[in-house]
Amino acid sequence: MDLQLSGRVAVVTGASKGIGLAVARTLHEEGAHVVAVSRTRTDDLPDKVVHVAADLMDPQAPARVVAAAVEEFGGVDILVNNAGGPPPGVTLPRVGFLAPDDAAWREMFEFNLFAAVRMVRAAVPVMLERGGGAIVNVSSTMGKQPSAMNVDYGAAKAALDHVGKALSEEYGPQGIRVNTVLPGAVLTDWWTKEGGAADVIAGMAGADKDSVISTVAPQMMRMVTGRLVHPQEVADAVALLASPRSGSTTGSEVVVDGGFLKEL
Repeated sequence: MDLQLSGRVAVVTGASKGIGLAVARTLHEEGAHVVAVSRTRTDDLPDKVVHVAADLMDPQAPARVVAAAVEEFGGVDILVNNAGGPPPGVTLPRVGFLAPDDAAWREMFEFNLFAAVRMVRAAVPVMLERGGGAIVNVSSTMGKQPSAMNVDYGAAKAALDHVGKALSEEYGPQGIRVNTVLPGAVLTDWWTKEGGAADVIAGMAGADKDSVISTVAPQMMRMVTGRLVHPQEVADAVALLASPRSGSTTGSEVVVDGGFLKEL
């Protein structure tokens, strides 16, 4: 299926690894001009993808990113707010409401909500000048499933879900569609890196890291597929929502979680 993305300009944040890298590659393969945003460039990005080095914890960074896209390609048609997860230097999961202090809460919201809000604020005027566009926010099923684990992260993602629907209501009549993708547990370095989620859960469950990834975590989360989600599976959903082929889809939440969420 032709996603009709050829020649469109896409900004993808958190594009150096995991879901963001898969999204950047996929949009590039579909013919889009891709501006990949991360602190450092990875060799895994295609050569023709333009990299903008930025720390989105810096309130001024989003405006610089959008300005770079305008200078390089003349505008922005697609914004994928993928940057998020544990802030730099933070390891999740973090168990218990009392675990994060005020500074941890602020840092979590800065990275998972305010960075996206600022990216949207910078991109919307440029999109309106081009007659519209598509925004896809990458949230998390944890925003829908309250838990004593990662409560600050879940709260930030729930807020991002709210913002997405509000933006869709305001800017849909002006040609900007806004949708949200909710991944579940995705096989990224959040899980696999040294000291990451798999190591933390292994210590809690008395298991080894490989068993956590292959068996313990999927069973613990009651994932009906029996495995963690692959980043490409999330990227495919993002690409479809960014495409004009989804022209009547806005304000939606697309879940890619291996069957973790069970509510109606």
